[in-house]
Amino acid sequence: MTREPDDLLVPDALVGERVDRAVALLTGWSRAEVQALLARGAVLVDGTTPAKSARLRAGARLELLGEPSPAGVPHAEPVPVDVRAADDDVVVVHKPAGLVVHPGAGHEHGTLVHGLLDRYPELAAVGDPTRPGIVHRLDRDTSGLLVVARSPRAYDRLVADLAAHDVDRRYLALVRGVPAAARATVDAPIGRSTRQRTRMAVRAAGRPARTTYEVLATDGDEVALLECRLETGRTHQIRVHLAAIGHPVVGDAAYGAAGGPLGRPFLHAYALAFTHPGTGERRRFEAALPADLRSLLETRGIPPVAEDRPARTGDVEAG
Repeated sequence: MTREPDDLLVPDALVGERVDRAVALLTGWSRAEVQALLARGAVLVDGTTPAKSARLRAGARLELLGEPSPAGVPHAEPVPVDVRAADDDVVVVHKPAGLVVHPGAGHEHGTLVHGLLDRYPELAAVGDPTRPGIVHRLDRDTSGLLVVARSPRAYDRLVADLAAHDVDRRYLALVRGVPAAARATVDAPIGRSTRQRTRMAVRAAGRPARTTYEVLATDGDEVALLECRLETGRTHQIRVHLAAIGHPVVGDAAYGAAGGPLGRPFLHAYALAFTHPGTGERRRFEAALPADLRSLLETRGIPPVAEDRPARTGDVEAG
């Protein structure tokens, strides 16, 4: 099957850059991965195959005719993992901002998965071998809670429950401005941006996506603290949906809210509830805001919402 090419118009900031470096910057792939694509003729500049050291001119058009080969099977590495609960079926972890969940282009080592394999080597046999145990993800710069499957039966059950919207995932997001509706659902399909392939966008041809939000507090009219609940799990879903309604997440340079003291989006997965695959009990976890997000709320006079809480049973229904 022939893959449709991705076209990228060279931005002014990359005029004069080497082809390999420019493609790496535009896509997030490593230089080695881009050079491998160049070697097999999968990168074109204005329809021709360039040398990797060729310099880009203004107005040049890049065509990507392929993608890097999938990441290999990861191995254990001593990456610190903040485990909030663990048993024979599941591991609940708190991921800090800046940590990538699983290996991929440009992130072959040092991910959460590498650290989990170091602590729980049996995970290697659970689910996709390139991302063992992983049933859902958080963006690199999003902090918060994840449930990881530690057994094949847990993997199958959690994947099914996620598809059935029976895993309750709630986030705290600080956004620019105050939404007109105190509570609403954003129902808009999300797909790959046609302008920047590393970003997502609301697109009619995208996959269905639903995010429910509720305004928890404001500082007047400049920012609002929202609780967001995912009904689907598309890439960058909350960030894309909130930007689409005119209230981008504070600190989210990719979706229209650059600047500020954070250096990352104010987005934290603070609450997680699921049916335990082994016991059938409903389990709920909460994680307090990290210090950087808490500090920003304090400067705005908004009290923090979440506190670290252990698992409880029967107190949340995903609906």
